[in-house]
Amino acid sequence: MKASPAGQRRLLDIADLDAEVARARHRLRNLPEAEQVAAVDAELETAAQDVTAAEAAVAELETEYERVDAELTGMTEHAARDRAQLEAGALGHKAMAEMQHELAGLERRRDLLESDLLEIMERQEALGMELERVRATVTRLNEKRTEAVTARDHATATTENEVTEFLSRRAATAEEIPADVLAVYDRLREQGRVGAGLLRQKRCGACRMELDPRTLSRIAAAAEDEVLRCEECGAIMVRTEQSGLPTGGAER
Repeated sequence: MKASPAGQRRLLDIADLDAEVARARHRLRNLPEAEQVAAVDAELETAAQDVTAAEAAVAELETEYERVDAELTGMTEHAARDRAQLEAGALGHKAMAEMQHELAGLERRRDLLESDLLEIMERQEALGMELERVRATVTRLNEKRTEAVTARDHATATTENEVTEFLSRRAATAEEIPADVLAVYDRLREQGRVGAGLLRQKRCGACRMELDPRTLSRIAAAAEDEVLRCEECGAIMVRTEQSGLPTGGAER
């Protein structure tokens, strides 16, 4: 394969751009802003569960209040009827005594129910405050999520634009490289290998292996436009004056 020294150097520019694309795509997959949205979503899920639990507790207590209140109302009406009969004086002595005993029992039960009702009302007040609190938490978290989503979308758009820019620059740079040379580079990249590396100080920039004198001599003797590949990793080796080649070779 043949490529001008300048064209071979452009392979390093391609490699740098590919690295930038990879880094940008990695950032895109791991945006802190996206993690923040996920964290807020987790908080929202917990807060929503708290609201559901508080609403269920409020409803259950309301049912209990209605039951006690209905029993208290019925007992009050019953006691009122008994009292009216006693005041009418139409009952016999035994019936009157029994009714007085019943009335005393009703009044004791009424006192207990009134106490229960007051306790329920206090619990209702506390639960109502708790429900307001958890609902306010959901409202606050929804506002926080809106801000987090806006930040995530902005970061996503910014990073996607970076990827697009790098790919555009890569496409323009690729036009300066012979198709067969670029195909070798791309094939290596597809295999998960380094496509090209700078031969510097007698080392392959792709695999970092130090080349032996025989190989360095062969490289030095090669024409400048000859595309050379590392015997160890297969990457295209780009030569410069920093390559450390023997004197008299084809350095640039």
